[in-house]
Amino acid sequence: MTARRVVAFGGGHGLSASLRALRHCAPELDLDITAVVTVGDDGGSSGRLRAERGGLPPGDLRQALVALAGDHPATRRSAGLFQHRFAAVPAGVPPLGEADPAPAATDRRNPDPRDQGANSQGPDDRGADGPGATVPGAERASARADGLAGHAVGNLVLCGLMEMLGDPVAALEHAGAMLGTVGRVLPMSRQPVGIEAQVRGVDPAAPDEVRTVRGQHQVAVTTGRVESLRLTPSAPPACAEVIEAIRAADWLIFGPGSWYTSVLPHLLVPQLADAIVSTSARRLVTLNLAAEKETLGLSVADHLAALHWYLPELKVDLVLADAKAVGDPEPVERAAESLGARLVLAPVAVTGGTPRHDPAALGAALVPVLGADR
Repeated sequence: MTARRVVAFGGGHGLSASLRALRHCAPELDLDITAVVTVGDDGGSSGRLRAERGGLPPGDLRQALVALAGDHPATRRSAGLFQHRFAAVPAGVPPLGEADPAPAATDRRNPDPRDQGANSQGPDDRGADGPGATVPGAERASARADGLAGHAVGNLVLCGLMEMLGDPVAALEHAGAMLGTVGRVLPMSRQPVGIEAQVRGVDPAAPDEVRTVRGQHQVAVTTGRVESLRLTPSAPPACAEVIEAIRAADWLIFGPGSWYTSVLPHLLVPQLADAIVSTSARRLVTLNLAAEKETLGLSVADHLAALHWYLPELKVDLVLADAKAVGDPEPVERAAESLGARLVLAPVAVTGGTPRHDPAALGAALVPVLGADR
């Protein structure tokens, strides 16, 4: 069987869910997976490394690598190491080699759950590398100066590899070999970008005032309505390997994920936009299960309209959505048809709890779609 070449676009937990779903398709489909990751993150550990050392923010790249990590016990352990986040060292804990002081009777350590495991989530779909990745205030106040606190091991490894090899693509290939990844992870650009938005109603006292909000994190948590989005620089050079992957692809997949900060930025890179429009690959959009802060006020159909707004030439073949999340399917069907697409409804959400995609269910819904002949 000839491998079906799939290119998935996004960032953070949304892209991770898509990649895990594609992994679930493996028993039935022979997939050649390429993940294309946004490079605008400026929050948490990634933001600190970007500000202090330059280069690409590593957090979203790390999440994609871990999602594609191999199943061998050694590679799974390495994936867990990549996700391990250093906690702040509490006051009173001496450096290695010094005698321990007598503990106070009230001395207790309550580790923040955001510092544990691969499933940590912050307020946006970047989860563990969002604002929750910074050292919690109480711990920060009681901890001695600790440059590692809040950093994920994988972020430091990627930062080191990028500095050592001088090329983020080579660094990601090496990290992928360390994790035995089933697929490839690429940055949308070798150059980090800024994300800016014109937002109405940032100040509740001036609901009609439009202000410029700068930075991925600030856009992700804005309380106003995003009216327009742009990158800085406005035309970053696309990663050449991504252009090649798009041209060779059978399928392009957009979403799920934070619409303004993870999905739409790919359409704002002119070279990527041209390749996405001109490729012979089919295109699929996976819709989110619930609105996020940055998309409050947008209907499900509005999410599809935003794709057309930022890339009018874009044509889509299929839109995949959860029936419960969609509600009335008629306006979503009309929005899908305006892009040239057919709406496919399937139960792809985890039952109960916070709305999130179930990788197994999403994978099951993708099998007949990706496996269908033209």
